[in-house]
Amino acid sequence: MCGILGILANKGPISNLLYDGLLVLQHRGQDAAGIVVCDEDKLHLRKDNGLVNDVFEKEHIHNLRGKSGIAHVRYPTAGTASAAEAQPLYVNHPFGISLAHNGNLTNAEELTKELYKENLRHINTNSDSEILLNILANELENNRKIADEEPNLKPSDLFKAITGLHKRCSGGYAVVGMIAGYGLFAFRDPNGIRPLVFGKTDVDEQFSWGISSESVALNSLGFDTVSDLAPGEAIFINNEGEMFKEQCSDNTKLSPCIFEYVYFARPDSVIDGVSVHQARLNMGTRLAQKIMKEWPDHDIDVVIPVPDSGRISAIQLAKELDIDYREGLVKNRYIGRTFIMPGQSLRRDSVRKKLNTVEHEFAGKRVLLVDDSIVRGNTSRKIVEMARRSGAKKVYFASAAPPVRFPNVYGIDMAASSEFIANKNTIEEIAENMGADRLFYQDLEDLVESVKFEAAGPQEFDTSCFNGFYVTDNVSTEYLEKIERIRSDSSKQNPSISEEPIGIHNHG
Repeated sequence: MCGILGILANKGPISNLLYDGLLVLQHRGQDAAGIVVCDEDKLHLRKDNGLVNDVFEKEHIHNLRGKSGIAHVRYPTAGTASAAEAQPLYVNHPFGISLAHNGNLTNAEELTKELYKENLRHINTNSDSEILLNILANELENNRKIADEEPNLKPSDLFKAITGLHKRCSGGYAVVGMIAGYGLFAFRDPNGIRPLVFGKTDVDEQFSWGISSESVALNSLGFDTVSDLAPGEAIFINNEGEMFKEQCSDNTKLSPCIFEYVYFARPDSVIDGVSVHQARLNMGTRLAQKIMKEWPDHDIDVVIPVPDSGRISAIQLAKELDIDYREGLVKNRYIGRTFIMPGQSLRRDSVRKKLNTVEHEFAGKRVLLVDDSIVRGNTSRKIVEMARRSGAKKVYFASAAPPVRFPNVYGIDMAASSEFIANKNTIEEIAENMGADRLFYQDLEDLVESVKFEAAGPQEFDTSCFNGFYVTDNVSTEYLEKIERIRSDSSKQNPSISEEPIGIHNHG
């Protein structure tokens, strides 16, 4: 899971806007960051491992001069990612294309072999973003038009190339890119699994276009949201500010990843017409209704959220149950997200550093802890222990999402599915393993209804990590077995035992 951003304006430089936008998208990637800008036909790039404010210093932003550019933040995934695999990535032929990508290709291994055998293109990293870039470059080379002796790129050439890319690539991907001297482009996979939105400002003869993973980044920079890109749709914005849009796939279906609404996206974002904040409130309502149905005579004294993404659902759940809501866990905001960290000992140590209790909110009380989801259960188990040490009489636990039982193959490198606490365990066994007196999970049907309440929003979702149904048709048992081996803790601690690259090591 990563964050992507693109900006084109008639007044530059725009590097400070890209930097500020990446800070807003930092929650989507804490492993690496990069910005590339175009000054007339010259590209200037800065990227490295680390947080945004670690990668970029004042002189870097000053030297990134240009009126158009793209930017990326990368989430840590399996294996050790090198700075060379930080994005954006670049190829010099044809024209000079830079690209940033969020998502994951499910046929990356086949495409790597195909690119080498048929197109004589060598893939040098484990990143499927490099595969996407080379597929696009190859398709554009095949479709570009030559006018007299000078190369000339038309929007139709780019759209034909993206059409060809959709036919070759499978998986979830949202892409923003730049063609040196021509402008910005963006496109979204035919199922719309990963989010992508664009906006515009136009004041006093000064215009700028913005493209982002989340609307909140555009809003914070002063852009007015225009629209989410539709599944399979592509846009091209030339250096004069003209925007061209075309549907580049014949077989599309809006099936966004529902985990965006559960966990990844910021609550102040709107994705495909659905407010993330409202969706999480709805999750709290549905979860409260389930608790009342299964346990009408409950003895819960207080509802305490697991910060931060469990907070909104917990607020609404407490309201529905007419129970006190209290902030009993204090978060150290300088510790990264834990569920994706390699190695259980590292994750447990991170939980200790990440959270602390306000003891009087627990002492002598029957507490219901509310989190957005439970993956391995290590964090949840530790939090239950902390609650008991703080004097809680009873500790109940509720998850705003259903049990996570299957791997996500479209850009979220959670873990090997064998490490999921819900894999082959009953709810009662999970509660016992976590040390909770009682455990509640959201039903999948209620989660879906919580998100699709907006009339203009999507009616179908990728819910594969909950039910094992994958919206693309090439997710084979063999592919899932490879993911299982690569994502296991033992593989992450000893990368040499990993399988050959299949596009899930350092995706965007």
